[in-house]
Amino acid sequence: MLRDGTDQKARSEPGTWSPLEYGCHVRDVLLVQREQVRAALIMRRPSCSAMGRDERVEGVWYAEQDHGDVARQLCDAALLFSNVLARLGSEEWEREVVYNYPERSERSLRWIAVHTLHEVHHHVLDVRCQHT
Repeated sequence: MLRDGTDQKARSEPGTWSPLEYGCHVRDVLLVQREQVRAALIMRRPSCSAMGRDERVEGVWYAEQDHGDVARQLCDAALLFSNVLARLGSEEWEREVVYNYPERSERSLRWIAVHTLHEVHHHVLDVRCQHT
């Protein structure tokens, strides 16, 4: 249950993820984006494969995960992502990856950091909006 008594596994409507599913998604976004940054530090313009966000909901059983475990993992993923960003030098922020979603384009690590923060914020708002 969420603090307001809402079941974290319940979807507010079909086709809308539950708070638990959003938590799992944000955790995975942070982990995937961390790996994209790490790849850019090792290779020249690595290609980022799509994370399969919709497929993960069912394929990794988001709705069946324990909310306490997901909360801890989400905090760990945020720390891992921020840790790799905190160690980037000024030139490394401009390193590029080939980002393939929604269309193929070259993106800097700076863009990945800003985009990831936007995604996290956006999904927090998604959860808040469906339960207000």
